[in-house]
Amino acid sequence: MPVIALLAAVVAVSVEQLVQWKYGPMGIIGLLLLTVGVKAKNPTCSSIGAVVLALMMTGPAI
Repeated sequence: MPVIALLAAVVAVSVEQLVQWKYGPMGIIGLLLLTVGVKAKNPTCSSIGAVVLALMMTGPAI
């Protein structure tokens, strides 16, 4: 069980660093909102986080 928790922590930190490197601070804010919303079972917070991440990934429409 501790090995699974350690692997999950390593994956979480790796994903966070990748998002920060590629999308900057707004990507981290979106990821944080999405994570907090899912853990707190708050659909508004998770939806805002998902929208921020989607906008960061798609880039400007123009």
